[in-house]
Amino acid sequence: MALLFLAAYSVQVLANPSDTVDTILDVVIFASWVCFAIDYVVRLSVAPHRGSWFIRHLADLAIVVLPMLRPLRLLRLLILVGVLQKALGSAIRGRVVLYTAASAMLLIYVASLAIYETEGQLPDATITSFGDAVWWSMTTVTTVGYGDYSPITLTGRVIAGFLMLGGISVIGVVTATIASWIVQRVADDDEANSAATSAELQLLRAEVADLRRDLARHREAAEV
Repeated sequence: MALLFLAAYSVQVLANPSDTVDTILDVVIFASWVCFAIDYVVRLSVAPHRGSWFIRHLADLAIVVLPMLRPLRLLRLLILVGVLQKALGSAIRGRVVLYTAASAMLLIYVASLAIYETEGQLPDATITSFGDAVWWSMTTVTTVGYGDYSPITLTGRVIAGFLMLGGISVIGVVTATIASWIVQRVADDDEANSAATSAELQLLRAEVADLRRDLARHREAAEV
């Protein structure tokens, strides 16, 4: 349903559909939202401690409630990123690098849709095409910020703020992943060296034991 939501939203923003197609897309988006709402209600009802679950999942509540406020179309960004990141996390759990790359691509794409929808038709806008929007998102999420494209509306700047925070988070995950990999490799090397040293010690002990037995036999033979 999240992918269907994203597809319908993408067509609305990029294809400039006719009134009939736009109505169908609105129905698809609303049906997707209903599924998200049902999912939230069911998870809340089966939670063993509903009060604490409710507090810990306020973001899920925002995903369900806020998109119904039609003036806040920016909040489609919240529902897309939130739901699709959960789907990606379940599909490739444990593969941090793939998850990070997929999350970064998703963030850039959705932010591009949001900024293009917000400012693409404004007369004074610098972001006037989806290609401009993608370039702006890439420079913003990587915290480069060339300045050739910039939002001119409050909504666009809010999108930019979320995108910057997302970029910092992605960079942090990548850095932590690389650091964890290095630490793990060092730990594996240390463990391998320790295992080799332990095996050599056991071999030496076995040779010493053999020498002691040989000496004992020689002493017994000499005494006889």
